[in-house]
Amino acid sequence: MRRILIIIVVLSAFCASAVQASELLMFRRAGCPWCAAWDREIKPIYPNTEIGRRVPIKMVDLDHDSEQKAALKMPVRFTPTFVLIDQDQEIGRIEGYPGEAFFWGLLENLLPRSAAEAPR
Repeated sequence: MRRILIIIVVLSAFCASAVQASELLMFRRAGCPWCAAWDREIKPIYPNTEIGRRVPIKMVDLDHDSEQKAALKMPVRFTPTFVLIDQDQEIGRIEGYPGEAFFWGLLENLLPRSAAEAPR
């Protein structure tokens, strides 16, 4: 019985790490009105959504966070910019915040290339 419990714990940890192999980076700056709109409309609910549970978000302040470990395909020029990262490589990005109605669809379109294929 104890061996089965250990196996279940190990498998659960493995599955959890596989699901969260991807991360969404939100590049932002102080005073960005579109970042503030995202904060009002999406930030409170993001962690409670299926996408939010599979792909955690990390805020990156362009004015203060100088070290970025992920390999980006091109520099970030607009705020907000959402970059989907998998194994420290950029998978895709959303430049700007098009509003709540479009944000979720654009984010879903990035996922099939990475986290959406992970087991649920």
